[in-house]
Amino acid sequence: MKTLLKRSALLLALPISVLANFSLRASADSTAGIILSTKCQGGYNINIWQNYTSGELLYRATNPNGHLSLGKGTKQATEGVRVYKFRNRNYEYWVWDGTLDNPQSGTLEVYKNNRILMKKACRKS
Repeated sequence: MKTLLKRSALLLALPISVLANFSLRASADSTAGIILSTKCQGGYNINIWQNYTSGELLYRATNPNGHLSLGKGTKQATEGVRVYKFRNRNYEYWVWDGTLDNPQSGTLEVYKNNRILMKKACRKS
C-alpha cells in the first residue's frame, strides 16, 4: 500500500513540476543588470533588466494589482528617446526612457490589440 501511495505521489508530482517549470516567467538575477528603474502614477514600479550574456531584455513591474514579469523585450530609439517594448499575448507594454523635454521623466503605455488602454507618467528612480 505504501509503495502504491509513493508511486501515485510521484506520478502526480512529475507533471506538476514540469508544468510549473514551463509556466515560470523569466527572472532577473545575478546574470542580469538593471538598466532602467521608474516609478509611475498609480503605484506602478517598473524595472528593465538586461541579461549580461544574451542581451535579453526583462520587464519587472509591481503595482497595486500584483506583479508582472516578461522577457524577450526590444529596445528602439525614437527621436532620441529609448522605448522598451514587451509583449504578453494581446498586450504590449511600452516604457519610454525619458522625454525630449525631460530625460528624468518617462511614460508607461499599455496596449491591447494595438489600442491604448493606459498611459502613466513616470519618473526615474
